[in-house]
Amino acid sequence: MALDIIGAGFGRTGTLSLKNALEQLGFQKCYHMMEVMNHPDHNTVWRTAGRGEAVDWDLLFTGYRASVDWPSCNFWREQMEAFPNAKVILSLRDPDSWYNSIMNTIWKISEMIRQADAPGTQDRTNMVFELIWDGLFQRRMEDKAHVIDVFEKHNQRVIDTVPRDKLLVYRPGDGWGPLCAFLDRPIPATPYPKLNSTEDFQKFFTPAAP
Repeated sequence: MALDIIGAGFGRTGTLSLKNALEQLGFQKCYHMMEVMNHPDHNTVWRTAGRGEAVDWDLLFTGYRASVDWPSCNFWREQMEAFPNAKVILSLRDPDSWYNSIMNTIWKISEMIRQADAPGTQDRTNMVFELIWDGLFQRRMEDKAHVIDVFEKHNQRVIDTVPRDKLLVYRPGDGWGPLCAFLDRPIPATPYPKLNSTEDFQKFFTPAAP
């Protein structure tokens, strides 16, 4: 099964909501960082890709029709080569809002997990640092200008590279209309999903008070 949709947007740009929306539109399943927890063997594959070595994308995405979020979005070019008929969705967000969300959610929890060094988390944590925090941002997360510059340059590369008829630049508030038009799907009767806000993330990962 080949991917129909390649998500090129960084994490915290509404990717979990987009995953849910794409699956509602019939693109079952959609790969997201959460899927790595179900496939721990994928950590090695992603690190292989991060080193620039060959990856069997068909095998990695067996059972999936779409991909969004990290670590997949790092390799949108490679996926375009592997799946030339796929369309690309670049999910965007206001840079300042995005940076604040990153710092208050996945960067914070990544640091916590790494320091805790809990059994069973090392492979995934190493992959996340190798491909994202070190690989993309040189672990300069406190340098807001640098992190936003990486974000904006990535987005511009996607916009400049992907043919216009294959690219949807999409923001979480855009709703069903542009997405369904781009994918030639009818608009569902249900509201566009809104999942994994900063508040939701913090509630999920903050231990309950004793």
